[in-house]
Amino acid sequence: MVFDLDGTLFDHPAAALAGLREWVAGRGGTVGPEVERAWFAAEERHFAAWREGRCGFQEQRRRRLRDVLPLLGLPVGDDAALDADYEGFLRAYEREWHAYDDVEACLAVLAERGLRLAVLTNGMPEQQNAKIAAVGLAGRLGPVVTAGELGVAKPDPRAFAATCERLGVAPGRALYVGDDHAVDVLGARAAGMRAVHLDRRGLGPADEADRIEGLARLVDHLADAAA
Repeated sequence: MVFDLDGTLFDHPAAALAGLREWVAGRGGTVGPEVERAWFAAEERHFAAWREGRCGFQEQRRRRLRDVLPLLGLPVGDDAALDADYEGFLRAYEREWHAYDDVEACLAVLAERGLRLAVLTNGMPEQQNAKIAAVGLAGRLGPVVTAGELGVAKPDPRAFAATCERLGVAPGRALYVGDDHAVDVLGARAAGMRAVHLDRRGLGPADEADRIEGLARLVDHLADAAA
């Protein structure tokens, strides 16, 4: 079984929002609904640009700030200034890192059943491994495969195929669990894997049969699907 990380095991949305609020407060500002929406929209847009090879990893971070800083009445500096600003946000973000409440129990059940686990995440290896260690999951998830090390990102089927190879299983015998329907679920299926959509916010496609709203339902869902 292969898991996504952010939004699946690791509560990135909550950590990012809390980190943003702390960082902005330190600059004398506040994060209202408009800024919150703009931040996550910029994150999605510019991270996709990096994922698709249209900009570098550090540049997608700068682009987020170029979109949001004017809404806060803060200056948009040169690349070095933007990098320093983003480091300030990162420090606040890292203080808020935590796993979702349903992760521990789910992993315990999967371990009891002897399933081999892995993680495939669109990110850079240093940060993604640091997240896993910080939330107490190091050594419990098997191989951690990142887009940064592969040079190719989800939903490209090659990312999923490489992870299955690392895990030592054929794609048809592996299951992927992730929160992004287009990137995780459809990407995994294009690679020949089975996939379950972890729709924590209830905003995914209503016609998706393999859909759960929390990891507590994962094992039961698999049993139901096999019946």
